[in-house]
Amino acid sequence: MPTTVKAFGAHAIRQPLVPVTIERRDVGPHDVRLDILYCGICHSDIDFVGGEFGPLPASPLVPGHEVVGRVTETGSAVTRHRVGDLVGIGCMVNSCRECENCRAGQEQYCLKGHTLIFGSPDPAEPGAHTQGGYSEAIVAPEDFVVRVPDGLDPAAAAPLLCAGITVYAPLKRYGAGPGTKVAVVGLGGLGHLGVKMAKAMGADVTVLSQSDRKRDAATALGADHYAVTGDGSAFTDLANTFDIILNTVSAPVSLKDHFGVLRLHGTMVSVGVTPQPMPLEVFSLLQNGRAYAGSLFGGIAETQEMLDFAAEHGVTAEIELIDAQHIDTAYERILASDVRYRFVVDGATFAKGEEGP
Repeated sequence: MPTTVKAFGAHAIRQPLVPVTIERRDVGPHDVRLDILYCGICHSDIDFVGGEFGPLPASPLVPGHEVVGRVTETGSAVTRHRVGDLVGIGCMVNSCRECENCRAGQEQYCLKGHTLIFGSPDPAEPGAHTQGGYSEAIVAPEDFVVRVPDGLDPAAAAPLLCAGITVYAPLKRYGAGPGTKVAVVGLGGLGHLGVKMAKAMGADVTVLSQSDRKRDAATALGADHYAVTGDGSAFTDLANTFDIILNTVSAPVSLKDHFGVLRLHGTMVSVGVTPQPMPLEVFSLLQNGRAYAGSLFGGIAETQEMLDFAAEHGVTAEIELIDAQHIDTAYERILASDVRYRFVVDGATFAKGEEGP
């Protein structure tokens, strides 16, 4: 029989998250169940409950897609994980596994559509939608559960399951490493991990920011340089400089200005999500043979690779640990850019709230 767990969810868009009770399915032959120790808060969670992606697909909807937990039960055919293992789940919990992209280990680009950890039709429970990590426990297929290596702080590792892989994948794909110059646009939840990952890969890293107020923070995170772009002069001073620009902001930027600081065959890649269009002038790409790209998070094998890399190089998120009862306040602070740099919810607190109507 399905089991019930305490969680925090939204009953309607733009409404507060409140204590709720949801069901988790029985553990199937290829499933694992884990008790959730920590769950990071991502801007995408806010977008979902704020209606940016349309009406809520379920009521209540339980967000959360940066999960670290301890395995408490495994299915009869499970081989990858054992009871007691420290594991993680990121943005997705299933895909078709048969299309060209899935076979290439790029399940995030599943041609039939991957299954998000929350808000997607659940192939394991027809008629139901997946529910996320703002909860006591979760059941997922073993193939979409990754191992959290020893040596990583479990709470500070939680944001790696989304933000970490989101910056790691394009930095790796476009060749960040010794001898390359990487610019990170924005120094928030994604940007601070972009700086850390690029430095760990051996790149020379510059933070591009609208004002000077984050200069000391960028230096503390390991950035080699810092440039203020607000008055536009940095785009002239840094013309033809960077091999990679990692754009992490969730707002429109001037593509033409940023293309101008790419060197020969350089690439600007956007990982921040904005629903607003950004004008693109093709001629600025033709010069220097530049490229503009986008990147989602990463496949399961690459996510495991990222966690192993993070453990080897001591890369985790800078976090503020909160109780579940403070999620709404955390949302407000994120929207006000008042977090350095990622909120993480203590899983032990999901059961402490009194369930509302």
